[in-house]
Amino acid sequence: MQSNLSDRHEKSSLGDLGVRIQNPIFKTLSAIADKNNTEAYVIGGFVRDLFLNRPSKDIDVVVVGSGIDYAEAVGRKLNTKVAIFKNFGTANIKIGDLEIEFVGARKESYRSESRKPIVEDGTLKDDQLRRDFTINALAIHLNENHFGELLDPFNGIQDLENKLIRTPLDPEITFSDDPLRMMRAIRFATQLNFNIDEAAINAIKTQKERIGIVSKERITDELNKIILTKKPSVGFKILFDTGLLHIIFPQMAQLYGVDIIKGKGHKDNFYHTLEVLDNICASTDDLWLRWAAILHDIAKPATKRFEEGHGWTFHGHEDKGARMVPKIFNQLKLPLNEKMKFVQKLVQLHLRPIVLAQDTVTDSAVRRLLFDAGEEIESLMLLCNADVTTKNEYKKAKYRNNFELVKQKLAAVEERDKLRNWQPPITGNDIMETFALDAGKEVGIIKSAIREAILEGEITNDYNEAFNFMLNLAKQMGLNPVNK
Repeated sequence: MQSNLSDRHEKSSLGDLGVRIQNPIFKTLSAIADKNNTEAYVIGGFVRDLFLNRPSKDIDVVVVGSGIDYAEAVGRKLNTKVAIFKNFGTANIKIGDLEIEFVGARKESYRSESRKPIVEDGTLKDDQLRRDFTINALAIHLNENHFGELLDPFNGIQDLENKLIRTPLDPEITFSDDPLRMMRAIRFATQLNFNIDEAAINAIKTQKERIGIVSKERITDELNKIILTKKPSVGFKILFDTGLLHIIFPQMAQLYGVDIIKGKGHKDNFYHTLEVLDNICASTDDLWLRWAAILHDIAKPATKRFEEGHGWTFHGHEDKGARMVPKIFNQLKLPLNEKMKFVQKLVQLHLRPIVLAQDTVTDSAVRRLLFDAGEEIESLMLLCNADVTTKNEYKKAKYRNNFELVKQKLAAVEERDKLRNWQPPITGNDIMETFALDAGKEVGIIKSAIREAILEGEITNDYNEAFNFMLNLAKQMGLNPVNK
């Protein structure tokens, strides 16, 4: 199917593509294509995003022939470097803030044990057939005689207007060939606020086990893109409903469900987690803070108990959850560095501000929270605020008001006592040198006592006060300074 772009636009409410294709780079690409007797097209996500009025700096150009040869001709004309990837048959050029990838049109066939296709040269139609979704198969002609014509063989424009994710081929084949496309379908649906075609949803359900041939890194890359959307709960619900979540992230799927004993039930921790995640997304774009929201209650299934006369409890789920974080990060091939430690710390501490908000906020409790949270205190408060998901508006207002009091108290104590990322004014070396001690139990006792005295407000966070406190304590222990 081939139609003039402006004619197509007259039938569409999706934006003024005709104007935006006038970027000078496209005329340059057109002239070089004609000079080299090459058919060239802009294809894929850039075209889709033009219609959706979404910014895009990545341009995919497909040519009938050698994409590398065409890219080299473009590089010579623009006097710019061309990065060539012979193994993939692609080339890349950066021009200002644009990145252009060139590839020859190709057709693909797959083996059942791999998502890596067998690639052959092909026509534009072959290339469009191999695309994952109809909205990503749209192509715009670049050659002068047809400049700006849209080639839309699978009614991708109609799917854009209907906000629908649909595959060019039978979705059973599309997802079996490359199972990562199941994740991509869910990611695009979440990013664009589109629905997934019913046949495609059913195909994900039947092909979900095929995700096992995809590397964890590629799966997690798509998962992170879902998490970074405006409302990631949309994607997680689809992942759960299709059964993919049970395979790629079973610990999260296990949060689902409500047990009832003697008429007492608990909230569904899966949907609670999604609500917390959406809540925190309104406050931050930080991927790792969003991961902390996902994992904050991850140990509730393992710690769930029914207590007679009380109901359901999840005692210690913050401690067990923190211990689960490294294993989950390793399982998902997420970084095992300070990012993981950040998430682990927030999972460990996520109940602390809530307890403070429910109770009388003492300076001592605030000092301990500042001491334990350090630089992560603001992130922790964001997480705890997002964790208030009660439907009782009175309770919600009460918690949030109390959180404000906690934040004010934190600011006041921090200003006065300087406890963030606190290092004790008296170190273990100071203690050993003062009393001529070797490292051991007595040094630990004195060091802990100084820390507790400062956190309890018995002495201030000051070297001289801490030193005098140490001398008095040591005397009670029968220790005398060697230089006194």
